[in-house]
Amino acid sequence: MTDQLTDGRAAPEGGAAEALEPAAPAPATGRPEAGAASAPATDTAPATVSGTGPEPAAVPVTEAAPAGTGAEAVVVPAAAPRGRRVLRAVARWTAAAVVCGGVGAGTALGITSLDRHQVPGLATESDGRWAYPALSLPALPADRPRPFTGANDAEIHWADTRRLLLPEPAGATSDARLTGGFVPTERYLALYGKDFRGEMRQALADSALRHVAARGWTMPDGTRTSVHVLRFTSVAHAQQFEDEVIRGGYSTDGVKTLPDGVELVLPEAFPDDIEVPDVRISAYREQQPYGPEQTRFAYVQAGDSIALVTLARKDGVATVPFQQTVTLQAQLLG
Repeated sequence: MTDQLTDGRAAPEGGAAEALEPAAPAPATGRPEAGAASAPATDTAPATVSGTGPEPAAVPVTEAAPAGTGAEAVVVPAAAPRGRRVLRAVARWTAAAVVCGGVGAGTALGITSLDRHQVPGLATESDGRWAYPALSLPALPADRPRPFTGANDAEIHWADTRRLLLPEPAGATSDARLTGGFVPTERYLALYGKDFRGEMRQALADSALRHVAARGWTMPDGTRTSVHVLRFTSVAHAQQFEDEVIRGGYSTDGVKTLPDGVELVLPEAFPDDIEVPDVRISAYREQQPYGPEQTRFAYVQAGDSIALVTLARKDGVATVPFQQTVTLQAQLLG
């Protein structure tokens, strides 16, 4: 489910051997040397000896040219003995087998080097995950530790908040208003209903919010995604904002302040095997019957920062990409 992160301190066929079939022997055409007498034609084949002894060599047959033509006599090679012909056929078939075996071995090697989804007939159906690029933690200023380490008891994110935003997955269309930079606080507040904005605005002012960074995109299936990361002056302010303002002291519906248009929300548990250490995830989904689209969202509280991840889609938000997106964002903050 989750991709592995690379912690970067600095700003960062073999084919089968080709078997060649032995060339066919060229026809032997013997010419007698100059001055040699033409041998008379004979129609008797060399005698064969029964038993287990070695097979006698074949005697070539010399055909005399017709009288008066002036042509030289032609030596015609005698037919190879049956045993030799058998051996030659065996050699020819062996060479063919070697070629076929080599081609087969090369094909097998090529298939075993492919991923399952690249082999016709063996493709594995996608489980719905989005194709995010390889993730890496951004570089830190000199001598500044990462949060949740022994040298950073205050759990401060010294990295640029914009570099802690999850990048877009493959196939996404960017939101022109949320391009990965800092955004005004009002743009973050616009995610919520008008009844909540006044209280939230005052709470953010009291906590001396440093800034908000955001990125958004739309997938080909119509899922709209936005990620906002808020960085506070301290971990205490971040926790207080989430506990008292967002969750309203753990109210019965899970959250006190809901994204605009969301009415019924249920807490949503994540599988234990995708939990991120030192990071608190509070996920929610809109219960049926919902309006024109379903919204699923999650708060990720990590040290002095809080991320809000929202996904909305007309026919309902799929579970796999939602959990994947929230978990990856949590890893970047952790």
